Amino acid sequence: MKINVLTGADRLSKVSHPFLEGKRIGLVTNPTGMTADFRTTVEVCAQLENSRLTALFAGEHGLYGERQAGVLFEDEIHPVLGIPVFSLYGKHKKPTPEMLAQVDTVIFDMQDAGARFYTYLSTLFYIMDACAASGKSLLILDRINPIGGMKVEGGILQQGYESFVGAWHTPIRYGMTIGEIALMRNKEEGIGCELDVVKLEGWRRAMTYAETGQPWMMPSPNLPSPETAEIYAGTCFFEGTNVSEGRGTTRPFEWIGAPWMDGERIARRMEAHQLPGVHIHPVYASPVYSKHQGLLCGGVRLFITNRDQFKAVETGLMLLHEIACSYPQHFEWTPPPSGGSRYFIDLLTGGREIREWIQDEEGLRRILANWHQDEEKWHERRASYLIYGS
Repeated sequence: MKINVLTGADRLSKVSHPFLEGKRIGLVTNPTGMTADFRTTVEVCAQLENSRLTALFAGEHGLYGERQAGVLFEDEIHPVLGIPVFSLYGKHKKPTPEMLAQVDTVIFDMQDAGARFYTYLSTLFYIMDACAASGKSLLILDRINPIGGMKVEGGILQQGYESFVGAWHTPIRYGMTIGEIALMRNKEEGIGCELDVVKLEGWRRAMTYAETGQPWMMPSPNLPSPETAEIYAGTCFFEGTNVSEGRGTTRPFEWIGAPWMDGERIARRMEAHQLPGVHIHPVYASPVYSKHQGLLCGGVRLFITNRDQFKAVETGLMLLHEIACSYPQHFEWTPPPSGGSRYFIDLLTGGREIREWIQDEEGLRRILANWHQDEEKWHERRASYLIYGS
C-alpha cells in the first residue's frame, strides 16, 4: 500500500533539532515505535549521528508489548545495547530524577488509542511533569490518532477522579494527536516542559487509519486493529464491571458477554435505540483467560457499519445501560480495591454519575446531556492547539 502519511518516527532521522544535537537520549517506546519501512525507533535512535542513546523507558505492556494488561515489571538491561530499560509500570509510573540522570532529551514514541483511559497518554503526561521538574527537554514523535481527529465524545474527567486511566481533564475521546494534546496540556496547566513535536506529514483529521498507508502494530495485546481501537473507546467501560470486555477471545472489546447474559435479548434492546453506524449481533464465546475463563458466555459483538456515523462512547454507554437494567440480579460494578474508596468505573468514566444513574432512563438522558455540553466545551478549548487540518 502507498504510504500517504509520514509519522514523527519516519521523519526523525531526517530532521535537525537542537534537542538532539550532541545530546544523550532517553527513548520511551514499545513495538508501535516503528517506521513505515519497519525499522524500530530504538534502531533509529541508536543510529542518530550526533546523539547517543543512553536509556530506554517502557510503559504498560513492556518494551516488547509482551505483557498483558495490569502486569507490573521491573527495570532491566537491554540485551543488545547494554543500556538500562526503566520500567514505568512497576514501582514507578513517572521517571525519577535518577532515571533521567544520564539523559538530556527524552523522545516519546508510542501509539495511543485515542481514548483517555488508554495508559500511554497518562505515561506521556507523567513524563512531561518529570522532564519539567528535572530540566530535561521532551521531543514527541507525533503519531496518527487511530480513531480520527474529528470526533469528540464523552464527559470531561472531573476533579478528584484523576488516575492512571485518566490523568488529565479531557473527554473520553479527545480527537487530537499525542503531540497536539501534549502542547495543550503544557500550556493550559503551566507545566513548563521544554517540549517540541516532530510533526506528521500528510495527515488530515478525517482520514481513516487505512487511508494513511501506515502499517498497524498492536499498541497492546488486546487492540489488534484500528477498528478495535474505535470500538474500545466505548466498550472499555466493561472493565469496571463483572461483564467480560472480550479479553481472552479473538475479538477483545468488539465482543462483550457473561454466562448469565442472553445475547439475543440485548441485541434486540439495542436495536430499539437505532444507534447510527453500528450493528449489535448476538454471539456466544468462551474466554480462555480473564473474566469468566472457560465458561460459555452469551454476549454481543459490535460491527461498525458506517464509521462516519458511529458514536463509540455513546454506544458503549447504551450497552452498559441495557445490560445493567436487564440483569440487576447479576450485573455488578468491580468493587474498589482493598482499602480504597474509588470504583474503577468512576475512574474510567471520570465521575460517579454513570455508576449512580445508568440504570435509570432519566439518569441516562442526564448523562448524555452533560456529555454533549462537555463535548462542545472541548471543541472550543482544543481549537487553537490543532496542528493539522481536516
